[in-house]
Amino acid sequence: MDKHNLVHMANKIGIFFEAMPDPMEAQQGIADHLRKFWEPRMRRELLAYLDTQSGGELRCIVISAIEAHRSELLPRQ
Repeated sequence: MDKHNLVHMANKIGIFFEAMPDPMEAQQGIADHLRKFWEPRMRRELLAYLDTQSGGELRCIVISAIEAHRSELLPRQ
């Protein structure tokens, strides 16, 4: 999948959850959404993008959510 599309979709999720008053709850919501609705390949590519591009165009809340919940987002082997 195109990395720019993944970043765009992740940022849209981040924008939705940014409205939550509790940042920790927002991060958990982002991680839950990615884990539940993104297939493993998409999560792997997003994690690789974060690792190689240092977040690049990802919103800060998305980066924070991924860093805080990375182990939950890693696809099972």
